[in-house]
Amino acid sequence: MAYLCRVFTFRPSLLLAVGCAALLAACNSGPTEQQQVEAAEKAVLASHDTLMAQMGQLYDLRQQLQKAPLPDTVLAGRQRRNLLRADAAMMGWMHQYRKPADTVATEAKLRYFAVQQQKIDSVGRLMRQNLDSAKLVLQQAPHAAANPSAQ
Repeated sequence: MAYLCRVFTFRPSLLLAVGCAALLAACNSGPTEQQQVEAAEKAVLASHDTLMAQMGQLYDLRQQLQKAPLPDTVLAGRQRRNLLRADAAMMGWMHQYRKPADTVATEAKLRYFAVQQQKIDSVGRLMRQNLDSAKLVLQQAPHAAANPSAQ
């Protein structure tokens, strides 16, 4: 029992060390650099995955524009080309994307992912704009009013 009393006696230096350690831990409670990089990469890849889920719509709408009896065939052709451009933008982004090597500095990785996020967001805007435009063009087809579920 005397031994336990000696171990747990008040020691100001021990208390100071524990207090400093707790304070330091509280100050460093934000995400680490590695966590920041991982979060930035996850955000870019999540945007990519969301857009990839819409790629089938690009194809389907192109096919519908090809087959639909539209009053303005020039507009339909232009819209098909716009859908192809959106598809090509996605493919282009995927071909240029390269995850930075582990040896690359954290700041450079964060800059890379920020630029990639801007690029994939731009692809997303292009895709959404052209998907919406294609749907509007298809609504001009004579059968669109009779069969709205075809879109």
